[in-house]
Amino acid sequence: MSKIVAWTQWSDLTLPDGVTLHSPKDFPLDTSDLSLINFYVPSYMGGAHALSYVAKMPNLKTLQMPNAGYDDALAFVRPDLTLCNASGVHDASTAELAVGLALSSRRGFPEFIRDQMTQTWDHRRFTSLSDSNIGVIGFGSIGKQVVKNLSGFDVRVTSFSKSGREGSIKIGELDNYLPTLDIVILILPLTDESRNMFDKQRLAKMKDGALIVNVARGPIIDTDALISELNSGRLHAALDVTDPEPLPVGHPLWGAKNLLLVPHVGGNSTAFEPRARKLVESQLKLLAEGKPLNNIVAEG
Repeated sequence: MSKIVAWTQWSDLTLPDGVTLHSPKDFPLDTSDLSLINFYVPSYMGGAHALSYVAKMPNLKTLQMPNAGYDDALAFVRPDLTLCNASGVHDASTAELAVGLALSSRRGFPEFIRDQMTQTWDHRRFTSLSDSNIGVIGFGSIGKQVVKNLSGFDVRVTSFSKSGREGSIKIGELDNYLPTLDIVILILPLTDESRNMFDKQRLAKMKDGALIVNVARGPIIDTDALISELNSGRLHAALDVTDPEPLPVGHPLWGAKNLLLVPHVGGNSTAFEPRARKLVESQLKLLAEGKPLNNIVAEG
């Protein structure tokens, strides 16, 4: 690429010669000539709206997602367009939230917060994270960080991946382990194979009192089946993602029992921005030097 014209949400990146950088400050997407852009980073948490501009960028060559997940961007891949994800950028934030959700749910934080709001002093016992059998479903960079974070606790961790690589168990064998797991943490991509992976039948295989933590994608769990299990009191859940998302007002998941719910904030902490900026700077440097990009997940 002889001339690189990039658009990101950051206007002050450190870039090599030959790269022209635009941002919302000087190049609002709704009123500018998008045919000039050939490297585009959708604004973080911009969702479908941020991605929709890709269709208006006829000369776009690189779509660099700010997220590790990229299932929503696949529909925009076309000839001569390279899609890259942000693998590694969200490891710290998402992994710490996964462990935080598990610990908070186990130790009754939601109940204690409700008691604080009503000035109720109710001393009672909750389940400890210690001595738990934990399954981490998905063994990419975030999954590995989850396992690392859990290493400081007195727990037993089994990791699962599609390939069974690096000492993990193949996901195809998951059902043999589910009845033994106290906590299941989901951190795998949304694909045709993982969609509704935790349906009514698989949720039923989880042991009584088990906790499922989802920091991956909402549709990996069948929402209706989960609500049924939660309201029966048999299972617990801690969710960073839902299906549908955003969760609409009045949806029955809001009122489900045994649920800790947060609004898809796994990657959105202060740890995100410095890592995202570093990735984009690195990608543009590689592009300017004519070297292969990192994190390529699809090419048209």
